[in-house]
Amino acid sequence: MKLSGSYKLKAKKEIVWKALNNPNILKQCIPGCDSFEKESDTIFNVTATNQIGPMNASFSGTVSLSNIIENQSYTMTGEGQSSVGFANGSANVKLDEDDGSTILTYEVNIDVGGKIAQLGSRLISGVAKKMSDYFFGRFADVTSPIKKTEDAGKVIEEKRVIKLESNFLNKYIYSIIFVLILLTVAIIYFVSR
Repeated sequence: MKLSGSYKLKAKKEIVWKALNNPNILKQCIPGCDSFEKESDTIFNVTATNQIGPMNASFSGTVSLSNIIENQSYTMTGEGQSSVGFANGSANVKLDEDDGSTILTYEVNIDVGGKIAQLGSRLISGVAKKMSDYFFGRFADVTSPIKKTEDAGKVIEEKRVIKLESNFLNKYIYSIIFVLILLTVAIIYFVSR
C-alpha cells in the first residue's frame, strides 16, 4: 500500500535534516518505539509495540537510510518481525525550502504478511495511515512546534498528533474483570436461592 503527505515546518532545511538523522528524535516519532539504537551512520536497530486491530504486536528489526542527498532527501527503509507476522516498507523523504520554512514531503510504501495480513487490507491501510501520519506529525511537533499565545500572554504548544498508546491489554483486563464480577453475582444469586 502507498501513502503520501507533506508538512510545512517553521525551521531551516539544515535543522530539519539534522533532526531526520538524529536517533533520539526518530525514537520519539516512531509509534510505540521501545528502543532505537544506532548500529552505523545509516543502520539502526529498532523494537516497537503497536496495536494492529485485535493484535498487540511487538516488532524488532532494522531501519536503514539510503539514497542520501544531504539536506535534500533520503529513503528510510524498515523491516520488522513479530510473532504475528512481518512488516516492511520504505519512505522517500524530501525537503524543500520555502521562504525560511521547510516543506517535508513523504511517500510511504508498506507490505505486511503473516497473521497481520489476514486482518484485511482496509484495516491494515487505516493502521498504516495512522502510523505514517503519527510519525511525520510527531516529527513536525518535535522540530517545529506550533506555538500559540493565550489571552494571559502564556505561550502554549499545540500538538499536531496525540501520542499513540496501545489499549489492547486494558480492554481484555477490563473484560475479564467484568466477566468475573458477573460470574460472582450469578453464583451468589443461585447459592442464595
